[in-house]
Amino acid sequence: MGPKKIKIAIPTQEKGGLSDIVANVFARAATFTIIDIQNLTITNIDVIKNPAISYKHGAGPIVAKTLIDCGVTFVLVTEFGPGVSTILDQHNVERINIESGCSVSEIIKMFILNFQNC
Repeated sequence: MGPKKIKIAIPTQEKGGLSDIVANVFARAATFTIIDIQNLTITNIDVIKNPAISYKHGAGPIVAKTLIDCGVTFVLVTEFGPGVSTILDQHNVERINIESGCSVSEIIKMFILNFQNC
């Protein structure tokens, strides 16, 4: 990864930051934990509320746009639809599938380890 700075978004259940648990569904997550990493080190953690959680339909694209506007370069998620995938692809946001139920800190450790081994 070198000196490259990346910004990761993970759909989460609450507002616990690194101790929070990964949500099951991208667009229905209560919050998104956004983590800045530079030189394999966490430099910042933000938690934002899902702006579309109350929407019956169309929440995915709104969430995707919100994350893009936040400058996210990676989305780590268990599941999301083809519309969201297309939007993220159009903005060069990489998608990595992860398991729900894990803590954010576990997922970030695995993410950093995978980059370190590249």
